Amino acid sequence: MIKVGIVGATGYAGCELVRLIGSHPEAEVAAISSVSFEGKKISDVYPSYIYLNDMVCENADEVVRKSDVVFAALPHGLSQELAAECKKNNVKFIDLGADFRLESEDEYTEWYGGTFLDKALHEESVYGLPEFFRDDIKGKSVIANPGCYTTCSPLALAPAVVNGLIEMKGIICNCASGVTGAGRKPVQGNHYPELNEGFHAYKVACHRHTPEIEQTLSRLSGEKVTVTFVPHLLPVNRGILATCYADVKEGVTYEDLRKAYEDYYKDEFFVRVLPEGMCADIHNIKYSNFCDISVHFDKRAGKLVACAAIDNMVKGAAGQAIQNMNIIFGLDEKTGLDIIPPAF
Repeated sequence: MIKVGIVGATGYAGCELVRLIGSHPEAEVAAISSVSFEGKKISDVYPSYIYLNDMVCENADEVVRKSDVVFAALPHGLSQELAAECKKNNVKFIDLGADFRLESEDEYTEWYGGTFLDKALHEESVYGLPEFFRDDIKGKSVIANPGCYTTCSPLALAPAVVNGLIEMKGIICNCASGVTGAGRKPVQGNHYPELNEGFHAYKVACHRHTPEIEQTLSRLSGEKVTVTFVPHLLPVNRGILATCYADVKEGVTYEDLRKAYEDYYKDEFFVRVLPEGMCADIHNIKYSNFCDISVHFDKRAGKLVACAAIDNMVKGAAGQAIQNMNIIFGLDEKTGLDIIPPAF
């Protein structure tokens, strides 16, 4: 059994890791930590775990010592030293935060205000979006697990980008997320009376996930891509719907787009290209590691409209992290993740 450590286990993403690893046939939670709840049982924080997991939150050093792989579900700026400690102890490290996602230190400084503490470690790290980069992930020790928006939007656009069916200028990613994406710490904007029965954009054209989306699309296209990214906050717990728009190149038809998507994702278990006429819906992927994609063509305007739906806590966080773990340890990617979403 793979011994799993989870640092930041009482946050939403950490809690999902505990839940999913609990039913993984090849891994088990060996240790957990939480700064806010050190010394407390996770079942005291989340009563749904009572009698199923009553592990006590320890300090991060103990988690590293007891683990074959450590998942860090921490705010940005807190993972780099932990990653170095894991490296020193020959422990695999999967970061659900932002510290290793951006290849450019200048961009990391611009968007997050930090620096690369160990440049060599950053050069060793791999961006862990399996559907695109699984060959890079295999056998690696430091994995940057993508964020939720930065998983959903590139998955929506990749087949059109890779096959050169759309223009690389003028791409718009219009996304809406459930409130768990903002984390567990309460703030006024997530307060129930502020959130309920409302729907609004936030951090318009200045969200920190913007350079990450651009980085992935640039790697896939082979040229520098700039996108307009507008996130919105949905009054629901979980789920992301990304609606992405791009100008289709002259002569490209709906049939061309449809074939590109079906061919590109035909061997991807976790990506479901929906039948013609269906629209991606967060209702249908809840609690699962699936990404549902629907492909649409606005012939009058000459635009691709690609919709993608994921659970931001699973495919957008903990599930994808476990998918990465499965890859680096040589397991089938589906192991512990082939969960059928609930119908209602």
